[in-house]
Amino acid sequence: MTMPIRRLPEVIINQIAAGEVVERPASAVKELVENALDAGATRIDVRLDQGGLNGIVVDDDGHGMTADELSLAVERHATSKLPGDDISIINHFGFRGEALPSIGSVSTLNLISRSSASDSAWQVTVDQGVVSAPHPASREAGTRVHVTNLFQSTPARLKFMKTARTESGQCLDMIKRLALAHPDVAFRLTDNGKTSLDLPRRGHDLASGDMAEA
Repeated sequence: MTMPIRRLPEVIINQIAAGEVVERPASAVKELVENALDAGATRIDVRLDQGGLNGIVVDDDGHGMTADELSLAVERHATSKLPGDDISIINHFGFRGEALPSIGSVSTLNLISRSSASDSAWQVTVDQGVVSAPHPASREAGTRVHVTNLFQSTPARLKFMKTARTESGQCLDMIKRLALAHPDVAFRLTDNGKTSLDLPRRGHDLASGDMAEA
């Protein structure tokens, strides 16, 4: 029987895109930490639950977002990283605006952010692709992203996940590489409350041998 051509629902489109952007917890951590770096963060705190399989928190002291920007941030192809229309001029990690909506389509994604120019913070939640309206919250300037139930809406992806220890190691390696390229940013990584990496801001003289692991 021939089936008619139809447009896929937005949720399915985002889940398909998520398969290209988010392969495992370390992929989500990479996207979120790069967003924090692009936001001018000088401190990035990453907290994992079971290697990121149960939860990921990325907290930064970057520029933060307003309520309107929060709503746009979880829409596909909405980005602050391409101020003009010339895609040959890229000065950030990414510009497609797919990371947050992709992660939110296969998890419960909670964002709390406060713009450095604002007196109040705002919060928005994306639950397996369903976006809430922004509402007031409390925090200092910067952004906190909390990811839970990763891949619950795509159980086939869960079958490819390794042990929590392996996934934690992947996240650690990812953050080490980003930290080496950004010695002027403080990085901290904990998993189940145990500190795996704690790097203060060191300027541009940070060497790989200076990394302190617990």
